[in-house]
Order: sequence, then C-alpha cells, then structure tokens
Amino acid sequence: QVQLVESGGGLVQAGGSLRLSCVASGSGFSINAQEWYRQVPGNQRTLVAAITSGGSTNYPDSVKGRFTISRDNAKNTVYLQMNSLKPEDTAVYYCYTRVVRGGFLYAYWGQGTQVTVSS
Repeated sequence: QVQLVESGGGLVQAGGSLRLSCVASGSGFSINAQEWYRQVPGNQRTLVAAITSGGSTNYPDSVKGRFTISRDNAKNTVYLQMNSLKPEDTAVYYCYTRVVRGGFLYAYWGQGTQVTVSS
C-alpha cells in the first residue's frame, strides 16, 4: 500500500504564492506519473498539472505560466508551485500518483488540501 500526504495549502491574497507538497510513503514501489487536480464543491476534479516519469510537464491554459509541477525522486515528493494566485484558484487540491509495484500499475489519491485565495 502507498500513502500520499499533502501539505502546503492555506489562505493567501490574490497575487500571492503557495507551494503544495505530496509525499508518497510505503515500500516496494517506484513512482510513475504524478498529477495535481483541484475540485470546488459541486464540480468534478479537474487537472491542473501533470508530470510524466520522464519529467515532461503539462498544464491547462487556466494555470499555464503561473503553476509549476516538479518532483524530488529521492524524497518521493511532488510539488506544485502556484504563483499569481487568483480567487478562482480557490479549491481543494489533490495529488494523484501512479506507482509500479510488483510489476503492476496502481494509482492513489492524496487526502486533499484546501487553497483559498482572497480578493
């Protein structure tokens, strides 16, 4: 089993920055692709950043140029640096990690962390 623990959310004024972290713990796994999603009440989770096993990144237009996904493989940690935050970025942010264990691919969600951007 792999557990994901997120941190770094909070309240910030518009124009500010936050950095989210997601640490994967467990044994016998290697991390594949990782993603960050966000969700507001009543809506589906939407992708905000993705990073492949090779390090390629992808962002939707809504956050491109403001958000940066990165990871530290030695720490099994993926980050989401969020700059120039807007009130519409307010949401619960979730990390999503695909791992390989025993030759099989598994996927896990973090518990979510609240990001609130005030105007």
